[in-house]
Amino acid sequence: MQPNKPRELEQLILIDGNAILHRALHALPELTNPTGEPVQAVYGFFSMLFSVIDTVGPEYLIVCFDRPKPTFRKQLYVGYQAHRPAAPEGFGAQIGYVHELLEKMKVTVFEVDGYEADDVIGTLSVQAVAKYPDVEVFIVTGDRDLLQLVNGRVKVIAPVVGLKETVTYDAKKVEEKFGVKPSQFIDYKALIGDASDGYPGVAGIGPKTASNLLLEFGTFEDLYERIADVPPKIAEKLATDAEQAALAKKLATIMTDVPIELDLSVCACTSFDMIALSDGFAKLGFNSLMKRIAPKVKKQQEEKEGKQLGLL
Repeated sequence: MQPNKPRELEQLILIDGNAILHRALHALPELTNPTGEPVQAVYGFFSMLFSVIDTVGPEYLIVCFDRPKPTFRKQLYVGYQAHRPAAPEGFGAQIGYVHELLEKMKVTVFEVDGYEADDVIGTLSVQAVAKYPDVEVFIVTGDRDLLQLVNGRVKVIAPVVGLKETVTYDAKKVEEKFGVKPSQFIDYKALIGDASDGYPGVAGIGPKTASNLLLEFGTFEDLYERIADVPPKIAEKLATDAEQAALAKKLATIMTDVPIELDLSVCACTSFDMIALSDGFAKLGFNSLMKRIAPKVKKQQEEKEGKQLGLL
């Protein structure tokens, strides 16, 4: 699929680095570099990165990562993500390789202690919409929580099968899939909880009931204010788990005030160093990825040689 040009808006891609790395780790068979270290997550990450770039044709791109230090969500709820299995041996090294290659490529990276990549992405998307009226945002992630950020100028690109097949969520697509508007997605998560992150919502309230309640009452707060209007059996469930539902809403809410500042002038895709990236791929034995970017590498080499000869 080729980029949709010409178009009225420039486009910024925000990559959820950890989400895409984890997906690549499990989607691809084991792959090792020349020294025998596992690198399939690294390979899958860049394979998807190039696919998204080729599809969207963005002017700007940023990759965001989680940090190892505990986040504020851990302070709110000790069980947050506690059930997740430990990362396999060597995965930390693969994260390191991705950071190194992104640095070689001159891709802008954001990560902040105490916050998840979700919060960094949320902050950047809000700043992009507020500061740059001629820019629209595409968030690349497998994390449904980020659907709460979708609006007229923010969309989510999510893998659905492996790394190759994706679905793009705008507001209409979110409502078709989940029965709620993006603005209601936090309230939806408050009611159903999140098994992947390890926190409950309201016991006995599933996705269908949650979407029906929000369709009728609008918001989580209005639902509880008008709990007397809810059928008795459902009202009892809501009352019993009101406290943990309120906690679930806090855990599901993406922060949009992380202490960072978006400057698109340092995020331009025209600044990518494909020559240095290709050298990095060579050391990892990524021959197919080297072939994939070979035309861009050749073009940059020719431009470099032209400048040296004073022709450009």
